[in-house]
Amino acid sequence: MTNENDDSDAKLEESASAQTEDANESNPPESDEQEVAQPSEEAGDALEIALAEAEKFRDLALRSEAEMQNLRKRSERDVQNAHKFGVERLVQNLLPVMDSLEKAIETSEQAQTPEDDPQLEGLRLCLKLFSEVLEKEGIVVVDPLGTPFDPNLHEALSLIENPDLEPNSVMAVIQKGYQLHERLVRPAMVMVSKAPEGA
Repeated sequence: MTNENDDSDAKLEESASAQTEDANESNPPESDEQEVAQPSEEAGDALEIALAEAEKFRDLALRSEAEMQNLRKRSERDVQNAHKFGVERLVQNLLPVMDSLEKAIETSEQAQTPEDDPQLEGLRLCLKLFSEVLEKEGIVVVDPLGTPFDPNLHEALSLIENPDLEPNSVMAVIQKGYQLHERLVRPAMVMVSKAPEGA
């Protein structure tokens, strides 16, 4: 009798412990749920931070690339300008020599020197060669006689009444101007006409 009771008690304990284990398996403790949920939220936050940083560095890389392209273009432009206008100072220093040659020829002609005079012929050849060299280097003469006055190219020395010319026209060129690749090296010194008073 006692053995039967012992067996039934043992069976009851086994079934109770089995039910407890099943209950534990089907309903895990709440603390475990919180531990599982918490890391996933932290992972989401970390992902957002990483994406924000990646976007920030991408933007920085794009800006750096654009800046490098601008710097490259600026450098290329500076090099081109250096090639184009590198002789500007030399030209400015040579222009008085050109003026002297022109003045020497003009003086010889005014003194009625014969056309076959070797000195006058030599001066003319020198001036011609000099002009050709300047032209090859992209230097253009600004000789505005009879054209409207342009303050970007000309420098007015005086205004003179002249009824035969349109007002604000260049009536005399005292010194020719020069341009290097369309950049003004020296303005032309001119005298400008104005309308007579009371006209």
